[in-house]
Amino acid sequence: MRLMDAALRLMAENGMEGVAVNEITELADVGFGSFYNHFESKEAIHAAVADWVFEEFADRLDRLTAELADPAEVVAVCVRHTLLRARAEPVWGRFLLREAYSARAMSRGLGRRLWRDIQRGIKDGRFDVSDPFLSFIAVGGAALAAIATDLEFGKVLGDEAARLRNLGFDVRDMPERTATEALTVLGVDRVEAHEIANRALPKGSVTAADGSI
Repeated sequence: MRLMDAALRLMAENGMEGVAVNEITELADVGFGSFYNHFESKEAIHAAVADWVFEEFADRLDRLTAELADPAEVVAVCVRHTLLRARAEPVWGRFLLREAYSARAMSRGLGRRLWRDIQRGIKDGRFDVSDPFLSFIAVGGAALAAIATDLEFGKVLGDEAARLRNLGFDVRDMPERTATEALTVLGVDRVEAHEIANRALPKGSVTAADGSI
């Protein structure tokens, strides 16, 4: 787990190509030779970290939404929870941003769950979309853009932050606002989308605006 955590931190910043095995072992405080007792290569630990990040979290979202019957509420909860997780754990969020459009991420984990939930909403008549795949891209892209914006705004302080606010840039309620827009992309009426996106999150979610759990 120390090796996995170190790889996550380094690859979130530099990507797999920008990280060497010895950097991972040094950060993890593990002997260089011991690395190969657990992983065959840098590519192997990258794949393991990606599964850890995407599959574990997607499984958690499934558990959180298991009792929800409305596909729109499922999508809203997943979008909000993803943004709140990224705010609470910026390293996790940066890795998600770096890897989200890879074939692995889109076909497994979060991508597969989002596609499944959109298809379910279309089948149930809850979502009205003309192009399911582009709707999937739009919803996922909006969530990723919101995460990137939220993480960058967290770094801005002082006069620069004030200037951005004066221009109308504001990340308050970003999870709820993003979920609202995602549902409108899927054909949900805006007033209803806003109401759904502002419902109480299921027990076990990241709930506080500052990302505390």
